Amino acid sequence: MLMRTRSWASSLRMLTLSNPNPNFIPKSLPSESLSFSNLANPKMFFPPKNSPQKLTFYNPFSSSTNSPTKLAASDGQNGVVLESTLVVVSFYKFADFPDHADFRAPLKLLCEQLRVSGGIILAPEGINGSICGTRESVEKVIGFIQSDERLMGLRQLESPVSPEEEAIHHGHTSSSPLAAGEDAPFRWDHVRVKLKKEIVSLGMPSVSPIEKVGKYISPMEWNALISDPDTVVIDVRNDYETRIGKFKGAVDPSTSAFREFPSWVDDQYQPDQTQNQMECNNPSANMTQTEGPKLPPRVAMYCTGGIRCEKASSLLLSKGFKEVYHLEGGILKYLEDIPKEKSLWEGECFVFDKRVSVDHGLVQGTFKLCYGCKQPVSDADMEAPEWEYGVSCPYCYSSKSEEEKERARARQRQFKTWGVIGGPDKGRRPARTVGDNKKTESPNSNVEISMAE
Repeated sequence: MLMRTRSWASSLRMLTLSNPNPNFIPKSLPSESLSFSNLANPKMFFPPKNSPQKLTFYNPFSSSTNSPTKLAASDGQNGVVLESTLVVVSFYKFADFPDHADFRAPLKLLCEQLRVSGGIILAPEGINGSICGTRESVEKVIGFIQSDERLMGLRQLESPVSPEEEAIHHGHTSSSPLAAGEDAPFRWDHVRVKLKKEIVSLGMPSVSPIEKVGKYISPMEWNALISDPDTVVIDVRNDYETRIGKFKGAVDPSTSAFREFPSWVDDQYQPDQTQNQMECNNPSANMTQTEGPKLPPRVAMYCTGGIRCEKASSLLLSKGFKEVYHLEGGILKYLEDIPKEKSLWEGECFVFDKRVSVDHGLVQGTFKLCYGCKQPVSDADMEAPEWEYGVSCPYCYSSKSEEEKERARARQRQFKTWGVIGGPDKGRRPARTVGDNKKTESPNSNVEISMAE
């Protein structure tokens, strides 16, 4: 079976390479279709060898921009053709997770087997990620993550994917070539599972949302809270994010990285931590002589999806702030739930995937990405003399040396020649058999994926 599979995979690759259409797919596939199980028990994520369910992919994309991408699936029993919608799911959970490194290998393997792409961070303080795939596959990955009781109750946000934003060569089907010269930077064609010290980098290990965190405010209650004149609204995102959109009247710390936020708080409010400690030790003490700037009676914070606010609110509470609130689900949940005519949001919301920005209803926004600095750019920015595709934009042109710009130009020339992800093998080295110097087929070119129990 394995030899027959590789033979078919080789033929498929030759067909796609010889055909000028990068989305070319043969009209019929052999009976050895991709097989997956239902993974009823998420802890046992390896499917049985004789699973009756078979998922056969075909070219499902149309020219419509209003409907999400769907794939066809056969139930393997009644010949019924089902539809599978591609979705993007962002999630996170703060948890005591000292053995997080042991979770990496099985999680990455499962994502690869189910053709789920994206990025996931594992750290001693929990998990943070954003993944894309068929709804069934993504649900299996989420189920496996939550099979660890410490990671149960993930905070999740789901977004649909349009055909134009998730073309067939992005890696979610059995045929995923990328033609040379195709305009596809910043695509997720596989999953990255990284080990880090923090799932969101504040640089202060003592700040733990597991121990204390601000109060969650739903999108429906958010407008009333931030409209109160006694509420100080703080945007905890970075300057390149706030530049394209923020809530009306929000304070912008103008930080270039989240690690700068603690310093901004100290500079802005200079909370007297010694006095705060005295108050904690002796609540009945007379505090009328407290010096320093008065802390705001109420703070409301927000960020893209909520994760940065978890740490930011924990930080403020540790510095003596009394009432600290943050938007549950972040800007994305607000844009999903609140209609534009009732919204206090102005502009678009930057997102860390190939959509670049989203608007109300989570529809894709108008901004593009500068691949020289990874900042959002508008149509007007791309008319500026500093704009050079793949090299620079008005926000990074002056900070880049000519040597850096030339390297970026050379990279762009390679993209035009070989494709962004390196052709049919996606820039990866083919797998090697132990004790054998001969190269074998890339795992991504196999038509059938067999998994051991």
